[in-house]
Amino acid sequence: MLDGRVVRVWKGEGTPDGVARYCGEHFPQHVLPELRAVDGFLEARVLVRTTETTSELIVMTTWASLEAVKAFSGEDYDQAVVEPVVGKLLERFDEEVTDYTIAHDVR
Repeated sequence: MLDGRVVRVWKGEGTPDGVARYCGEHFPQHVLPELRAVDGFLEARVLVRTTETTSELIVMTTWASLEAVKAFSGEDYDQAVVEPVVGKLLERFDEEVTDYTIAHDVR
């Protein structure tokens, strides 16, 4: 049974330094305050995988409902909300996000 919560998944990649700057500076100082300001935002996770030459990141945000997602991203909610500075930190990132409805949440 689906519970109505939505997980948004966005991916990017870049140099280890660029991804570290995204995670250590951009996300906590700019993205997280914007997320926390939206009613219905529940949590965020940033996952990183680093090799010798590149780093990948996945940002997963959890929302109370699709309506909460739309309050953050607008009606065209499949479009990623990405500030221009991210293009200086990452070499590639998704222009669109993938939204999933939570079916099971076991902790």
